[in-house]
Amino acid sequence: MKKATSIMITLLMAVVFICGTAHAQREKFGEDPRAKDAKRISFKTSDEKIRWKMIMPWSKGQLFYDIAAHFADSVRLASAGRLDIKPFSAGELVPANQTFDAVSTGAVQMAHGSPLYWKGKNEAFVAYASVPFGLDAEGYNIWLYEKGGLELLQKLYAKHGIFALPAGQTGQEMGLFSNKRSTKMSDFKGMRIRTPGWYMDIMNNLGASVSPLPGGEVYLALERGVIDAAEYSTPAINYPMGFDEITKYAIQPGVHQPAFQCDIIINQQAYDALPEDLKWIVDIAAKETQLWSYNWINSLNAEAMKRFKEKVEIVKMDKETIIEFRKVTKAYLDSVKEKYPDVKEALDSQEAFIEEYAIWRDARSGVTPWPYEDFIQGRTTE
Repeated sequence: MKKATSIMITLLMAVVFICGTAHAQREKFGEDPRAKDAKRISFKTSDEKIRWKMIMPWSKGQLFYDIAAHFADSVRLASAGRLDIKPFSAGELVPANQTFDAVSTGAVQMAHGSPLYWKGKNEAFVAYASVPFGLDAEGYNIWLYEKGGLELLQKLYAKHGIFALPAGQTGQEMGLFSNKRSTKMSDFKGMRIRTPGWYMDIMNNLGASVSPLPGGEVYLALERGVIDAAEYSTPAINYPMGFDEITKYAIQPGVHQPAFQCDIIINQQAYDALPEDLKWIVDIAAKETQLWSYNWINSLNAEAMKRFKEKVEIVKMDKETIIEFRKVTKAYLDSVKEKYPDVKEALDSQEAFIEEYAIWRDARSGVTPWPYEDFIQGRTTE
């Protein structure tokens, strides 16, 4: 009996060993494609000192300007000053609306901005900045860097002689500041609203009257009753604009922009002329800016919201209203895709990623880090 038991144990151990060996032989899941480049460096550190000018549609005093300056500072620090990029705010060198053309023609080497601002050049640029009910900040990061989004963006810019890299993600924006407490679809009909991009078209289709006023004109328009409601950006970027001083409500969530993506655009010839080591520094500094900006802005957002709550009521749209907005948005985006092949390419790619990612998003849900008392009362998801 003991001998039989010993034989059985030996056989079981052999099976475990064989299975374990087979399991260990499974190929590693995923790889870093840059690792091969890093091991085969064929260039030397350049000693050339290069001076660039960077323009933007942002004004000094805006946090967007600080994001642009942060990128320039990162490049200067990492290159020990060999590539010195000097930022110029809107209007200092060229008017804000001429930013794209100045880079495309080589009048300046580069700019910081957002693809949203180049809608007039190609409708598809909007998809790479912010899509109503589209990608959130996490989604943009994964899609751009891992799912081919960056290659599509660079292909779009290449038509204009421009090289681009993501360089600034500010996350979800606030909804509308208004003196009208709006929670249902019918509440928005007839409202005079400030918002840009595709959301402007969507709200117009719902019966609102929408204008994409420049940020500097929004406060006076609200104060004088020229418009009934306005959205501009994240809480931290909105706070200095003082909308809470002249409105009663902040209507949430900001379904129009679940995320807002910025980028750097570089004249292709200027980029091609850079030494190889400086190209890598630009690339890494852009990624560092992408990471830092999201964390920085959202840290400030928390404090800004505390201050907003002292003066305005934070109003949430009904769930049914949000779902209806989603349906209206889907119909609108489908119509845009039919008209513009470049839009279709971008949105189809994003939607495929959203479908693929949904399995993991669902599996991980239920552990949102709400305060303890909120969580044990049943608030487990965002």
